[in-house]
Amino acid sequence: MSVLLEKVPDSHKHLLQTRALLYLATTMKDGSPQVSPLWFSVDDNFILVNSAKGRIKDKNMRRNKKVSVAIVDPENAFLWMGIQGSVLDITEVGADDHVDLLAKKYLDMDSYPNKQEGQIRVIYKIRADKVYTMDPPPAFS
Repeated sequence: MSVLLEKVPDSHKHLLQTRALLYLATTMKDGSPQVSPLWFSVDDNFILVNSAKGRIKDKNMRRNKKVSVAIVDPENAFLWMGIQGSVLDITEVGADDHVDLLAKKYLDMDSYPNKQEGQIRVIYKIRADKVYTMDPPPAFS
């Protein structure tokens, strides 16, 4: 079993496979927080997000590897998972294919439709250091 899945309770594992957005929190140069909703995937041990080189979240993750994410169940906003983690790897290798994979997951399209000339896509591999979850109250289960 993967290291990531060992940390996520069974009641929340489905969030890693749904079309739920991942809300990524990074830290700006001045120490203030910055949050971006993103598409994501998981491999055996890590959360993978994709962005373009030079964007604010790219600069933030290169400067400070500590991040936090929230994934909210699209069917029930009272069921969610938070993860505090670290960016272990930043790579351009395979990033174009990865964003196409995400386009298939989220848009059911074979290719990412917003590709821009000269844009360099990047994959960020995030290790889950701490996972915490919230279950819905009984009235919302």
